[in-house]
Amino acid sequence: MATKRDYYEILGLKKTATAAEIKSAYRKMALKYHPDQNKEKDAEEKFKEINEAYQVLSDEKKKQAYDQFGHAAFDAASGMGGNPFAGGFQNGPFTWSYQTSGGQNPFEGMDFNDPFEIFESFFGGGFAGNARRRPRYSLTISFDEAVHGAEKEVEIEGKKRKIKIPAGADDGTRLRFDDFELSFSVRPDDYFKREGNDLYVDHPISFATAALGGEVKVRTLDGELKLKVRSGTQSHTLIRLRNEGVKRVQGNGRGDLYVRLVIRVPEKLSREEKKIVEQLQVIENEQSR
Repeated sequence: MATKRDYYEILGLKKTATAAEIKSAYRKMALKYHPDQNKEKDAEEKFKEINEAYQVLSDEKKKQAYDQFGHAAFDAASGMGGNPFAGGFQNGPFTWSYQTSGGQNPFEGMDFNDPFEIFESFFGGGFAGNARRRPRYSLTISFDEAVHGAEKEVEIEGKKRKIKIPAGADDGTRLRFDDFELSFSVRPDDYFKREGNDLYVDHPISFATAALGGEVKVRTLDGELKLKVRSGTQSHTLIRLRNEGVKRVQGNGRGDLYVRLVIRVPEKLSREEKKIVEQLQVIENEQSR
């Protein structure tokens, strides 16, 4: 079997790369080596290689398998699973079927303001060389509207229209209508930090809870959850809550919620609290001798 390059190396990433970093690196590399933009002999092969890497690293399950077993995870002969690309090849989130006729560039004469707009010509499948340009508009929405979905009334070209925001929408998510396109700009949230479909929150806990263990209430997208804290928990311990993240716009399921437990140190202590801490300090000094 031919040796394959490391998927992270192909995209110029480290194994600690986040979902957002993987997506950003893919966009840059795919644009650089797209056969209709890059006329080098090996551009098409590199383009396929870049998309193969993205297909694995952008999928949580495939990425976990690759991180553990490497390319063998997708080698049917190894018994670890089937080829994830069987039945067709996809250009990241878009179906890709590259073909030219008479050496003509199907994107010739088209002005792409957004570097990644070139791939939107594939939206819905096929090679849309004669895609009709639509006016494009941007709509700023709140974090809640993006993750939960909503219906808004907007005015476009003098007409009022009802727009349905899909649950899980993110910055750059686009809706295509018959006569225009609409992209979303999402305002950040003060509590939740989003990376792809995953969410991150910082949750303060007291020193006593960290040392002795206990139970805390954590806010999620759907309400509050009780979270057990083990005794001896260190500050910035990260706890993963599966399927408590953002709904996937395309496909089933949700991302995860990561809770970072941060030990809160009080700025001022009462007289009784100070006495207890001083006693603890004495004990710790005696143990360290």
